[in-house]
Amino acid sequence: MRKILSPAMVVLLVAGVTLTGCATKTYVNDQIAAHDGVASTKMSEIQSSVEENQKAISDLEAKDAELEARMDKISETAQDALRRAQEAGVLAKGTFLYEVVLTDENVKFGFDKAELSDAAKAELDTFANKVKADNEGVYLEIQGHTDNIGSEKYNLKLGYMRAEKVLEYLKSQHGFPLHRMNVNSYGEYKPIADNSTKEGRAQNRRVALVVLK
Repeated sequence: MRKILSPAMVVLLVAGVTLTGCATKTYVNDQIAAHDGVASTKMSEIQSSVEENQKAISDLEAKDAELEARMDKISETAQDALRRAQEAGVLAKGTFLYEVVLTDENVKFGFDKAELSDAAKAELDTFANKVKADNEGVYLEIQGHTDNIGSEKYNLKLGYMRAEKVLEYLKSQHGFPLHRMNVNSYGEYKPIADNSTKEGRAQNRRVALVVLK
């Protein structure tokens, strides 16, 4: 015998189904909203990461460009000094700071001599005081150069002698540690002026102090 549902029961059942349907829809909507929120957060994190990476790349490119610009401005022999010091592993940062050049025009080394004149010593005193005032752990390459008068072999030797005299002076008079200095000679091979003139030869007779860190 079939049971006949009363109108009231039918209303309750319909209401129950309707409420269940609404609850399910609400749950689904809540899940979608939650998922969208997580996805949105992830997208924001990814976007931030991309922006940070782009900035890091831009910063590196800017530093590379700056380094290239600086390298273009320093002498070829100073660049050589930086490479040698980097290969020897004696630098803290591997950077070029500045270069000071003492030429025969203003320090008067004397023809075929390596002795330092009073003017040369005064220039070295000024240089040493600057290095001390900067209070940085620097490394020096002292480079000797000559004009082209005399043999190539002798000029290489003369360049070393002049560079050695500068090293000895900085050590004895200003306490520069020997392990933070190196000497090198180019002899007549790296002129900066025309050796066919007296003035040009005076410029080529020089000692360069390359300051690195």
